[in-house]
Amino acid sequence: MPVLFFDIGATLADAHVRTDGSLMLRPRPRVEHVLGTFGREWRKGIISDPGPSLGAAERAETALHQAFVAQFRDDRLIHWGPKTSRTLFDTAAASAVAAGEEDASVFVGEDARERAFAREAGMRTAPHPVFTRAAVEDRPVLWARITLPDGTGLPELEAVANETEVVPVHVASERLVLAMTTTRGAEALAAAGFLPDLRGAVEETTAFLVRDDRPSPSTEAAAGASSDGATASARATAAFGFVAGWMRGEEGAPGAGRPPVPLGPAPGGVYVAVPADVPVEDFHPPGARPGHTERLLPDPALLSRPGTRFAAGFASPAGLRPPPGRESAGEAGDGLPSAEALAAVRAAVTPEVLREHTARFSGREPLVEGDPLTVRSRHAATHDNTLVVRVLANRLQNLGLTVRLHPFPWRGHHLFNVEAEHTVDGSDATVLVTAHMDSTATSEDFVDEHGLPRPYDPAQDPAPGADDDASGTAAVLAAAACLRDLTAGGREPARSIRFVLFNAEEQGLVGSKFYARAAAAASDPIAGVLQMDMIAGHQPGTKPVVEVHAGSAVPGPVEEASDLLGDRVGQALLALAAEDPGGLGPKVQQLTGDADPAMGRSDHASFHERGYAAVAVSEDLFATPGGAEGTGTRQYHTTGDTVTDVDHDPDFATTVARAVTATALTLAGV
Repeated sequence: MPVLFFDIGATLADAHVRTDGSLMLRPRPRVEHVLGTFGREWRKGIISDPGPSLGAAERAETALHQAFVAQFRDDRLIHWGPKTSRTLFDTAAASAVAAGEEDASVFVGEDARERAFAREAGMRTAPHPVFTRAAVEDRPVLWARITLPDGTGLPELEAVANETEVVPVHVASERLVLAMTTTRGAEALAAAGFLPDLRGAVEETTAFLVRDDRPSPSTEAAAGASSDGATASARATAAFGFVAGWMRGEEGAPGAGRPPVPLGPAPGGVYVAVPADVPVEDFHPPGARPGHTERLLPDPALLSRPGTRFAAGFASPAGLRPPPGRESAGEAGDGLPSAEALAAVRAAVTPEVLREHTARFSGREPLVEGDPLTVRSRHAATHDNTLVVRVLANRLQNLGLTVRLHPFPWRGHHLFNVEAEHTVDGSDATVLVTAHMDSTATSEDFVDEHGLPRPYDPAQDPAPGADDDASGTAAVLAAAACLRDLTAGGREPARSIRFVLFNAEEQGLVGSKFYARAAAAASDPIAGVLQMDMIAGHQPGTKPVVEVHAGSAVPGPVEEASDLLGDRVGQALLALAAEDPGGLGPKVQQLTGDADPAMGRSDHASFHERGYAAVAVSEDLFATPGGAEGTGTRQYHTTGDTVTDVDHDPDFATTVARAVTATALTLAGV
C-alpha cells in the first residue's frame, strides 16, 4: 500500500494563527470521513509548509495531533518545509521507501504547483482529499460541467456529490455547476439524473473564471440568454482565444508553456484550467474591468451555502435592525445610526486619520512612525506585503482587539489575511468590516533598458495602491479605532464586530476565497459583510458618487439581505449628509442584480457564493449602462495611484468610511 501524504493548510484543515504564535486547525468538510475510510493499516504522512518563523514546525505538529487524533502516528512520514521545488517531495518519497512501502506514494494537495513538484518526485497526486482513493488506484480526476435538470436543485446535487467523488468549484447558476470529479463520480451523477459534461484532466491545473469585458454588438441583444446559449458560447470561445494567445506570447505578454484547457462558458466569459506555472492573474484582455479574473477553489459548501440561514434571518427590515433592546431612544428601531454613533464616527474617522494611514501603507510616509522604512509595493509576491501584515496586526491588537492571522498558500508564498474581533458574549451574529491590503500596478506601461515594452514585475516595480486599496485598509483601521473609543466610553455593542483585511485580492480574490470558505465550513454566524474597495478616487470638478454594490449571482435570502444591507449604507450616507451645514452629500448609486457591474468582482463576492449577505462600497468606478465613464481614479493599477494624485480625495474617502462604520455600528446595536 502506498503512503498517503497530505498537505495541511487549505487541504486537510483551515488554520488560524494567534498573535502569540499558537496555531489552531479545523478539519475541512469531508476530510475526517476520507481519513476514516483509510484505516490504521494505511500509513499516512504530511508534507506541509508551516512558515519560516522560529518554532513553526513544532507548533504545527502539536496542532496537527490535536485536530487529527491518532491519524498521523509515524513521525518519519511527517515532513515540514518550503515546497518551492521538488526537494521536500523527494525526501518524503524516500521516507516512504524507508518505512517499507515500495508502492508509489500519493500526495494530496490543493495547490497545482505543489502537485507538479510531487509528480516530478514520482508521486501520484490528488487535488482534494475526496480523490485520495482515485490517486491510489491511478484514476484521473477531471473537470466537469454539471447541468441540473428541471425538478432538481443544489440540495439534490449536494446529496449525491457528498456520497461520491465529486467536489464543486463554482456555481454558475441554479442549473450549472463547475466541479472536479472522476468517471466513477460522473457515473453516480448520471444515475441520479444529473448531466455531467467531462472536460480535461485536473492534474496540475487550477480553474479560473476569466470575464470578457469587451463591448459586443450582440451583448445587449443577448441579455437574458442562458449561460449555455449561442452568444455565451461565442463569447467564451473569444475569451479563451485571448487567454491561449497570451500564453503563446501574443497580445504583448510572455508565453508560458502548455495551453490552457477550455471548460466552457462562464458568467460573462469563460472557465479555463491553467497549468500551475502560468500567472493567469496577470492576463488583462482589452477593455478589462476590475475583477475580471476569479480564482476558483474546491469547496463542498458551495452547494449547501451555510451562510444562507444567517442571511435569511436578516432578509427583512426587522432583521437588519439593531438587536432587541438596543434601539436608540426616539428612533423606534428604524435601523438608522444613533446620534451617539454618528458623533463617534465623526470624531474618529477623519480625513487626517485616513490620509496618514494611506500614506504609510502606500509608501509616501514611513510604514511605522520613527522608523525610516517605507514600502514600495504591497503586491502578494513582495517582502513588503509580509511587513504590512505584521504592522496591521500590531495596530489592531493595540486597539484591544483579538487578532488572528489566517494563512493560505499562493504560488509558493506563505500569505496571511488579518482579522481582529471585538467579541460580545451572547452575540447572535458577527458584523464584518473589510478591505483588501494588497496592491498591483499591472496597468502601467513599463519598458526595458532598450525602451521596449515589458510586463509588470512585482519584484522590482512599485505599486503604491493608495486608492486600491490602502484607502479601504485605512478606513478599516479608523473604524476599529472608532469602536475602541465607544467601548472605552462604556458603550458595548450587542453583536460582535470583526475587522478583516484580505490578501491577494488582485490575484483573483484569493485571500477572501480562502477566508469565506473557512467561515462557511465553520458555519460562522456572519450577519453581513461591509467591504470597502477603492474609496478615495474622485476627479476634481465632478459630482461625488458612492457606489454601493449588492448584486449577487446567488438568488434568495443572500440577494434580499444584501440589498437591504446596501439600503442601510445609503441611509447612513444620507444621515451623515443631513448633519453637514448646507451639505447635500454625495450621490448614492445603489446597484443590485444583473445591473451591478461589480457582481462577482470584489471580496464581497466570496461571501455571496457561500450564502452570506455582503456589499462592496466604492468610488464611482464603473461606467454607467449608458456608457458614461466613472468619476473615480484615473490611476487604476498604475504607479500613479498615490496620495498626491489629483484624483486622490481623503475627504471623499472619509464620507464613505464614515457611512460604512456607522452602518456596522448600527447593525451591532451601538
